[in-house]
Amino acid sequence: MKKIIVIHGPNLDLLGKREKDIYGAETIDDINSVLISKAKETGVGIETFQSNHEGDIVDKIRDTDASGILINPAAYTHTSIAIRDALSAKRLPTVEVHLSNIYAREEFRHKSLIAPVVTGQISGFGRESYVLGFDALRMMLKERSCIENA
Repeated sequence: MKKIIVIHGPNLDLLGKREKDIYGAETIDDINSVLISKAKETGVGIETFQSNHEGDIVDKIRDTDASGILINPAAYTHTSIAIRDALSAKRLPTVEVHLSNIYAREEFRHKSLIAPVVTGQISGFGRESYVLGFDALRMMLKERSCIENA
């Protein structure tokens, strides 16, 4: 069975506690539970990972044995050349997701350093950004014959 790794960036461990008007009331555990259920339903392996540390995220990308990456780089979206380079070097199908619409927020959030090296980007749908991203990634992997019976 092939798997998708879900990488949550900095401060996403605070979901449900911070800025609920922007990020909603659901926690990272709520989001992971939904994704784990979807993975079980579709016969896809899943691993979830969260870190507030850029180097840990880079190492996780480099060392993953997953077939695809679903990533919310959070604030690192706008600042991390290291994460961008790790994704580019890994060359896996990757979907970047964001809970909020980063293009409707502060100007500094309008530029994603990650977007040019990933397969696609989904933002602005809260938890559903992750679900849509997971489904898109699963379909891409199926088309590439990486996942059987997906």
